[in-house]
Amino acid sequence: MSGPSEHQIQCALIQWFDNTHRQHRGRLFAIPNGGLRDTRVAKKMKAEGVRRGVPDLFLPVPAGDHHGLFIELKRPGGRLSADQKKWLDFLSGQGYRAVCCTGFDEAAAEIDAYLKP
Repeated sequence: MSGPSEHQIQCALIQWFDNTHRQHRGRLFAIPNGGLRDTRVAKKMKAEGVRRGVPDLFLPVPAGDHHGLFIELKRPGGRLSADQKKWLDFLSGQGYRAVCCTGFDEAAAEIDAYLKP
């Protein structure tokens, strides 16, 4: 795949959010469930409660009928895993807006729409 990595997209999105939505600066945060780790670190993180498939980002700001916004971020061409789909469905059923966004533009538009008064 060419183009920016998920990491690059997510970094740009966090920076954009903090500069654009200053009233909520620092409130959009990452949930570090992904990435490659050595066995020792992976075991420690699993024991601490890391769960496979949990979305990448969370904005704990209620808006409309939702308690907060979860975003699973994908780069173009990326796909949701079965675990990710289950988490998004579960969180949606609990009153959160839980979505998969492909790329920076889609994620930024989702956040803007979510926070729109």
